[in-house]
This record gives sequence, structure tokens and C-alpha cells, in this order.
Amino acid sequence: MTDSKFDLIVIGAGPGGYVASIRAAQLGMNVACIDRRETLGGTCLNVGCIPSKALLNASEHFANAAGDTLANLGINTGAVKLDLAKMMASKDTIVGNLTSGIDFLFKKNKVTRLHGSACIDGAGSVTITAGKDKGTYKAENILIASGSHPSSLPGIDIDEKRIVSSTGALALGKVPKKMIVIGAGYIGLELGTVWARLGAEVKVIEFLPRILPGMDSEIAKKFMTIAKKQGLSFKLKTAVTSAKASKTGVTLTVEPAGGGDAETIKADIALVSVGRHPALDGLGAEAIKLAISERGRIKVDARFETNIEGIFAIGDVIDGPMLAHKAEEDGVAAVEMMAGKAGHVDYDLVPGIVYTAPEIATLGKSEDMLKEAGIAYKVGHFPFSANSRARAQGHSEGFVKILADAETDRVLGVHIIGHEAGTVIHECATAMAFGASSEDIARTCHGHPTLNEAVKEAALAVDGRAIHM
Repeated sequence: MTDSKFDLIVIGAGPGGYVASIRAAQLGMNVACIDRRETLGGTCLNVGCIPSKALLNASEHFANAAGDTLANLGINTGAVKLDLAKMMASKDTIVGNLTSGIDFLFKKNKVTRLHGSACIDGAGSVTITAGKDKGTYKAENILIASGSHPSSLPGIDIDEKRIVSSTGALALGKVPKKMIVIGAGYIGLELGTVWARLGAEVKVIEFLPRILPGMDSEIAKKFMTIAKKQGLSFKLKTAVTSAKASKTGVTLTVEPAGGGDAETIKADIALVSVGRHPALDGLGAEAIKLAISERGRIKVDARFETNIEGIFAIGDVIDGPMLAHKAEEDGVAAVEMMAGKAGHVDYDLVPGIVYTAPEIATLGKSEDMLKEAGIAYKVGHFPFSANSRARAQGHSEGFVKILADAETDRVLGVHIIGHEAGTVIHECATAMAFGASSEDIARTCHGHPTLNEAVKEAALAVDGRAIHM
């Protein structure tokens, strides 16, 4: 029989919740983790990060085989045919293996897994109101890690059939002839790229005059140019005022963001990708008077504790970027501080990555932010077209951009668009965590030939002395 009293109850088994549970168990706590899904891993592993990356990988291979990429390397494949059902099955296998892996980690670390919908009764008490582990459980501390849900727009009802969120877009039964993506952020561009590679005509509609809001504008502009070459089209400064689904497709009404005449656009599928909002439904936040910000997020202090003693919150339900790796860092820091240890998260060093081709990776301050703040800076660029490894791999599009303080030379931001950008940027994260200058990176020996040499060259370029450009 499951214990009913714990040192810590974690609500949510996504990246923040399951990592916090494991770390807390390592620190000697008796931990229970509650989740309403049958499988662990939350949105990220089940219907987010992992399945989308599996489809991005598979669709890129398909596009390379169907196009001239392999032929140009002397690899002749003949006619290429898409088996979408098998591609989806492969994606599901990857997801299944990873979620069962978390189950193994829970057992290894003696984390009690509880299934159902959790409602907080108050400090020290949680009731599972639905699910196989219904009942009331007690704990010294409670950690809310319930994640987030896809948001929509007024006049648009997501049915996951014709009008889909990211969840529905990861499980389409056939390639749509025409897909409209509402929102030009990370998720919309990644999933739009998947279906464009597989043969859909994809149009991205964005309310703002640019794509990738919040990202360095030079990087965003470069990616838009590349994405157009890959078949995506864009309609910026446009508001979607309604979307109506029928048995055969979707009819959208759009109008200029600044006002003007409305027009109608038809598509087979509309993907709504306008952000996410904290998953607080059913938690009982209002009943226990949990403090919520104007943005709908739970207010916490420097220890991740809410206004109610003994109740903590991390990840998407609190301020900060809604990213899996940010939630993980929150979770580890929160439970370490509960255990009387030092916990720390540097929110200036949370990488943002778009897993398109080429990838986009951003870290620290953008040039737009530095200009707005009036901070004097130096900038160094280096193109992958001048990088030996990128040329050898056939991935020469994009560049590395390093921003450094004009007076101290401390690196303030790094922005990369190019092959494996999401991997390459982590040397910069380590360097910046130790307060590195661009000179420090420039004087660090980088192996040849590697993509990371472009980082060294960009650092040299901050001082106007790049070698290979």
C-alpha cells in the first residue's frame, strides 16, 4: 500500500517535476510525484520537445533524400516515398522508450509515483481527485511543477483535428496540402518546417512585423530568408480574428494588425502556435489563496517558495522562459535549498534553441536589448561559409555573432544560426558562466576542423582580427 505521508510531494512529472523528484530523493527525502498522465515526462516527452525533434530529424532525412542533397554527394537513392504512418510509429517508439526510462529512474531512486489529478488542500496536504491513486496525501513540502498548456486566440477553438495545437500537429494522419501556422515563434516554425519538408504548402501568419519575437532581430531576419528558400511563406503584421473548421478544412479571417479590410484564407489544417499559459487548472490555487501575478503565473521568492509556507513552484508556472531545461534547473535549485544547500539558476544564461535547419541558438543579451538599454558594446561576426567543417558537411549557411561589453570585453550575448547551433552554443554558456571576455574565447584553442572554430573566429572578430575572413 502506498504511503500517505512524504517529505515532499511534487505535482507534475515533466522535466521540472521529475528531475526535482529524483534530486530530492538523492538528498534523502521521501518523495512522491503526482501526474495525471499514464506516462511520465510531461508535455516535453509526450507531446512536445521529444516527438517534435523526432519528426524534425525524420523529415530532414526525407527532404535530403527526396531532394538533391544526397545525389550531390554521389549517393543515388532512386524514387523516394514517404511512409508517414511508419514515421509516426518511429516517433512514438522513441517517446515510449524515454518515458519508460523515467519510470526506471523513479524506481532506482525510490520516488513514489502517484497517478491522478492533484488539488492542494493547503500547506502540507494534497488530494488526488481523479485517477487510480485517489486519496489525500500529506507532506512537509509541496512543489508545483504542473507545466503549461497551449494558448489560443479569441474566436478560435482548438479541436486537434482541423484546428490543432502542437499536440495535434505531432499526430496528423496525412500530410495536409495547405497548412496555416498562426504564430512565428519557436514551436510554429519547427512544426511548420516538418510539414513543409513532407510536402505541405505552409504559410506562417504573425501579428508582429517580424518572426521569432524576443530573439536577436538580425538572426530572425536571416532565418526568414532561409525559411523562404525552404518553401515557407510569411504574412506578417496580420491578425487572425477567427478560424472555423469544417469536415474538409479551415476558413480563417485575417486583417492587417494596424486595421484595414479583412480577407479570408482557406487551408486543410491550421496550427495555433501563439504561446503557452500556466497549467493551474484543478490545483485549487484560488481556494488556498495562492498569490498569482497579472500574467497568470505563481509568485515565488528567491527560494521558489510561494506566499504559503511549505508550498513551492517551478518551471512554466512561474516567471521566466517556458523551456524544459529552465524548469530542470529550477527544480534542482528548489529542492537543494529545501535541503539547506545552495541552489542557483542564472536566468541570463538559459539557452534558447530553435531546432529547424539550420538551427538557431541564442544566449544572454540580444543586440536589440543592448541598444534599448543604452549599453555600449562591440560585435563580432563569423560566417559558416568560411568554416572548413561546415563546408565539408554541406551546411555553410548562417553565422556566429558575439556581443561584448565595449569597455570590459565581457561577453554579453551569443547568437548562432547554423548547423548544430544548439550544441555549439554551450561552450559559450560555460565561458559566460565564468565571466569570460571575447578575448578569453579567442585565446582558447579550438580543434580543427570543427564548427566551434566559428565561435573562436567570431570572438577574434570582436577585436577586428578574424583570421579566415
